[in-house]
Amino acid sequence: MTKQAKPLILVTNDDGISAPGLRALIAVMAEIGEVIVVAPDAPQSATGHGITINDTLYLNKLSKEGDTITEYSCSGTPVDCVKFAVSEILKRKPDLCVSGVNHGSNSSINVIYSGTMSAAVEAGIEGIQAIGFSLLDFEWNANFEDIKPFIRKITLEVLANKLPEGVVLNVNFPKLKEKEIKGIKICRQAKAIWMEKFDKRKTPQGRDYYWLTGEFINQDHGEDTDEWALKNAYISVVPVQFDLTAHHATQQLNTWNWNE
Repeated sequence: MTKQAKPLILVTNDDGISAPGLRALIAVMAEIGEVIVVAPDAPQSATGHGITINDTLYLNKLSKEGDTITEYSCSGTPVDCVKFAVSEILKRKPDLCVSGVNHGSNSSINVIYSGTMSAAVEAGIEGIQAIGFSLLDFEWNANFEDIKPFIRKITLEVLANKLPEGVVLNVNFPKLKEKEIKGIKICRQAKAIWMEKFDKRKTPQGRDYYWLTGEFINQDHGEDTDEWALKNAYISVVPVQFDLTAHHATQQLNTWNWNE
């Protein structure tokens, strides 16, 4: 009987190649499979599904011969990193792509802006099973040790059971100790918005400049949402699809007089 090959796992993020969250994710994935890392060479938070088309791209191999994990830094966005990995680096399609662990929340509407989740979605578009992981702690030195067992559990479940076609997972962890986390909940994305404003300031030369600020407003009181789960000490797992068709609206739109 031949020994079963380890799964090939692509690891990326949006906080950059040196981010502690990425290091934590690499450590867990190294226990599960063969790891290839392709991550931005600088922070790329809130880049969404952006790709680089008006500039050159650079790729640097950081690992040395004999290293157990192969690492590359890319000058582009998280989505660029996935595209580079699939097209230029990997000899075969990976069994899984994991993105993160993001420093900060990607729950609810934040998924739209997230570079972390966009990398996972890009992998899904490429036909690769994918998970985006985020911790509700924006601190650079956040404690990722308490969530490592849950990252491992979720990853193994995905590898064992396979995600539905066209679906990736958005996983968010509350900022709690391992023993304080009640468990994992499959959720829907909460309906929430950012009430945004621009903080106007002046340079020493008198020129106006702006910082985007805002307040997160959760408009959803359901107990099946990611926001509810996180506030009640659960890990939220939201299945995300990259088919943006509003299927529920097609029947109504077909009653309109489009061709008359």
